[in-house]
Amino acid sequence: MILLKLFMEFFKIGVFAVGGGMATIPFLQELGQRTGWFDDHLITDMIAISESTPGPMGINMATYVGFNQAGIIGGTVATLGIVVPAVIIVIFVSKSLEKFSSNKQVEYMFYGLRPAVTGLIAVAGFDVFRLAVIRLGGVAPTLASIPWGRLAYFVLIFFLIRKYKKHPIVYIACSAIVGIAAAPLLM
Repeated sequence: MILLKLFMEFFKIGVFAVGGGMATIPFLQELGQRTGWFDDHLITDMIAISESTPGPMGINMATYVGFNQAGIIGGTVATLGIVVPAVIIVIFVSKSLEKFSSNKQVEYMFYGLRPAVTGLIAVAGFDVFRLAVIRLGGVAPTLASIPWGRLAYFVLIFFLIRKYKKHPIVYIACSAIVGIAAAPLLM
């Protein structure tokens, strides 16, 4: 029964999470709250892991959650659940792309999807910022409760990325080292 539930839950995410990995975050948050399989802090940890390992975040999260719920078979089933919708959609689109490429309704549909996907990603980005930098969950922050070291480090990395435009792995590796060395200061 758990295998079917894993497949169906991640299948739904795979169908509706248009826009890639970051667009899956709101769906994953809702799934975690509804099923109790994971919490918001695990999502931020998975984002960090997924951004520093190969593979899309949604697939990594599905594999992780499935494995925790039902072992290797659960990880495989959850991963298939999130991947199968994309495979079906790609097959459908590739078969009918030429037929629909000049269709105004399809063009308008994609025009309407862009702001919705942007909104999903923006909300996900805000939630990740709130959980990873501020780390307060649903609690309203006060000046005394904000981890200023972590916030300062976020601002520093943000400006370094904008100014120097190095490969993301440079910032990930440096941040891992800083996290190990300066964890007490950033908490």
